[in-house]
Amino acid sequence: MNRSIEIFSHSSSRLSTYKVLRNTYLLLSITVAFSATVATVSSLCQLPFLGAIPTLIGFYTLLFLVNYLSDKKSGILATFALTGFMGYAIAPLISIMLAVNSSSIILALSGTAMVFFCCSIYSLKTNRNLSFLSSVLISGSIALLICTISNMILNMSALSMTISIMFIIFSSVAIIWEINNIIFGGEKNYIRATVSLYVSIYNIFSSFLGIFGGIKK
Repeated sequence: MNRSIEIFSHSSSRLSTYKVLRNTYLLLSITVAFSATVATVSSLCQLPFLGAIPTLIGFYTLLFLVNYLSDKKSGILATFALTGFMGYAIAPLISIMLAVNSSSIILALSGTAMVFFCCSIYSLKTNRNLSFLSSVLISGSIALLICTISNMILNMSALSMTISIMFIIFSSVAIIWEINNIIFGGEKNYIRATVSLYVSIYNIFSSFLGIFGGIKK
């Protein structure tokens, strides 16, 4: 009897994990497409640039709203608001790349897709619990913050390139950790998981744009 209950509980847990993964990938694909559409339309229409401070304020405000509403259906609308806003925020950079070298956008998209695919496959295939990566991400975020502040002062192209590479590595680890966290039951909310993966994808794409754009200059 106890064995039957244990098997049933394990099956229910696997089913719940599969549901979170499925909903996460579905919502992620839709929001990425929506964000890309907003970015394309904003770029073609040459809408005004927000600036760094308004972008940060808007991002963290909407991120707080998503987390606050993540257990409600309205959390999905907040997710679209966040991803649409970030699509609008990156539009000026895309406009610059289109004017300077449009191939850098294709390279950035291809690189981002490849990184996400590889990280997803690794996360889904490994049987290890990678929860220890959370401490790696904390250390990495501190290192990135220090490097970013330093580059604001020094404004060195080599340092900018290094920061872009660091962001790609950091975001790749974040993707692996997040998917692994879903698989092992640490994350059961697909809205929070979607936003976490979206932010990582966004950072990888913008970093690739910086790298390929810098190389072509």
